[in-house]
Amino acid sequence: MKRTSAFILSLLVVATIFAAERLDLKDITAGKYSARHLPALTPLQDGESYAQISQDRKRIERYAFRTGKATGTLFDVENTVGEMITSFDAYKMSPNGKKMLIQTQTKRIYRHSFTATYYIYDITTRRLEKLSEGGPQQSPVWSPDGNLIAFVRENNIFIIKLLYDNAETQVTKDGKRNEIINGIPDWVNEEEFGFNTALTFNADGTMLTWIRYDETQVPVYQLQMFKGSKPEMEQNRLYPGVYEYKYPKAGERNAKVSLHSYDVQSRQTRKLDVPLPDDGYIPRLKATKNADRVVVYTLNRHQDELSIYAVNPRSTVSKLLLKEKADKYVKESVLDDIQIADSHILIPSDRDGYMQLYLYNINGNLLKKMTTGKYDVTDVYGFDEQTGNVYYQAAGRNPMNREVYVTARNGKTTCLTPQEGWNSAVFSTTMRYFIHQSSTMNTPYQFDICTSAGKKLLTLEDNSKLKAKLPADMPEKELFTFTTSEGVTLNGVMIKPEGFDATRKYPVIMWQYGGPGSQQVMNSWSMGSVGQGCMFDIYLAQRGFIVVCVDGRGTGGRGSDFEKATYLTLGDKEAKDQVEAALYLSSLPYVDADNIGIWGWSYGGFNTLMSMSEGRGVFKAGVAVAPPTDWRFYDTVYTERYMRTPQENPQGYGDNPIARADQLQGELLICHGMADDNVHPQNTYEYAEALVQADKHFYMNMYTNRNHSIYGGNTRNHLLRQIANFFETNLK
Repeated sequence: MKRTSAFILSLLVVATIFAAERLDLKDITAGKYSARHLPALTPLQDGESYAQISQDRKRIERYAFRTGKATGTLFDVENTVGEMITSFDAYKMSPNGKKMLIQTQTKRIYRHSFTATYYIYDITTRRLEKLSEGGPQQSPVWSPDGNLIAFVRENNIFIIKLLYDNAETQVTKDGKRNEIINGIPDWVNEEEFGFNTALTFNADGTMLTWIRYDETQVPVYQLQMFKGSKPEMEQNRLYPGVYEYKYPKAGERNAKVSLHSYDVQSRQTRKLDVPLPDDGYIPRLKATKNADRVVVYTLNRHQDELSIYAVNPRSTVSKLLLKEKADKYVKESVLDDIQIADSHILIPSDRDGYMQLYLYNINGNLLKKMTTGKYDVTDVYGFDEQTGNVYYQAAGRNPMNREVYVTARNGKTTCLTPQEGWNSAVFSTTMRYFIHQSSTMNTPYQFDICTSAGKKLLTLEDNSKLKAKLPADMPEKELFTFTTSEGVTLNGVMIKPEGFDATRKYPVIMWQYGGPGSQQVMNSWSMGSVGQGCMFDIYLAQRGFIVVCVDGRGTGGRGSDFEKATYLTLGDKEAKDQVEAALYLSSLPYVDADNIGIWGWSYGGFNTLMSMSEGRGVFKAGVAVAPPTDWRFYDTVYTERYMRTPQENPQGYGDNPIARADQLQGELLICHGMADDNVHPQNTYEYAEALVQADKHFYMNMYTNRNHSIYGGNTRNHLLRQIANFFETNLK
């Protein structure tokens, strides 16, 4: 009797120790396992140094690339002359490095846009003064000489003249909410072309050029807002308020875009003559070193033809430099990777099956194909016109890894980061040094300073503090591949439960995203259903689940044929591939084939619903967070890039979760933020009605006043707990 009691006591002690190593969901959502980065790192114009916000976010320090040592303080909130502030959020250096804009009181609007109160700071005199007394600003830009600043307030453009006692001039007066926008993109251009600034000075600062958006004819979408909490909206306590904004759904009217300039001295405004296809886009506007030339990109509505124009902001005349005609569509990532030099244009293109780099002269004549690999170039860091070297990131080893490369003028290519994993770089302005960020799926980020030849000089951050926090018995992620019944080879990652026993059978939770060009199966610490090195997925694994992710057709890193295979039929092949993944897992001896679940967020939510309605009934349970359920409800730019318009492609649009509602198999939980400006709650409401009419059982969680990211207060913790509890209830 005593021996039995002692044995039970020892088991309890062991269990207590074992449980102490378990991840806590609140720790995950509170950021306990967030990796450290180098905050707001900015290479400086001297080419030998960079600026960075201090870890306590009180100062901006200058560091030497060669040594990684601090060489001076550029800004200190506790050491200013004139205005005083207690904290700041970000900064923007002037081109000449003598001044900076200090960003405070930031208030988010959409994914990329925000308002803030900016201050002008003189690094030499330490004088701090408000940029403007007229209210918060958006998207300030410096003139090249650092004497002018342009910004947007309430859809109008203003200029501050630093040499004239910060005199403020209003450039436009027609800006009006939900009608006319000057200098900043509308919702759909911001969201789908990934930028928040649509104005620039020319090279000598005499002209300001901007994009104007007339969204008068764009339909309005309304979001109902409640009192809620964290933050509370007291004005909505009894009667809900309404937030309305212009949102062009697939096939509907877009904003009309045009290009304009302003002569700073004469105050004359001109409309620039840029050829633009009917209902086309202007997704980028860039200055050059030539005062008579700004560069403008245009896209047709189908987004398969990109044109690059040089425009004279004074004469208004434009000249076509280059036209890129793509198969199916031009990838959005191309816009930021194009390099416009004094005499050359470097452009990424997948015209030969993989994203590679092509060099043109400034008149648009092709000189040569700079890279020739059978792999995708995934980021471009810079083109050195003097040496002819181009520095870039590519999936050279395989789609799950990334390396940093340099290709010389003679075509010789050198890998600067040969180690396995996910490697990226931030280069100095002279391309002599780069800060190398590296990680693997099992190792947090490390930041090193390297020479342009790839020689490591020193380590800046190795995230040793994070490593010390991680449970000692954390399961490792394992990559795998398999071939579907259609002969398609797919890549996946698996996390096995703690104490894994191959003689047992385990339930499986699959997460995925699956959207065009996306990638979830990566040998990177950023991998995971909610990032953070798969912490939430490991949390699930610690509860006895095998957790798996498979990248199906349409995802990135594998060439254009694989990525564009889903064109015009979003959801069909993606769902088939997730079902095939579940069938493959079912064949493994340690998988419980009767207890497989699937979940995803946004496109991953859409893919979850399509997969659970695919017909083969392999999923016992699923969770769809913020899912699109009919592409007619989503925006023009994203949807039409892959589907064209509903009028052109009724069959493609007709296959969606709502249409498949009567085919849904398995227990379902749907979650959505009620203030989601991206994937509107309309998607979930209409899908729920379709399920009701199809007599399908389901659960639904709606999150008051939360956007597409569903966070704030305890919200994210609640959401992830609901997902975990749902799978524990339905898969065990």
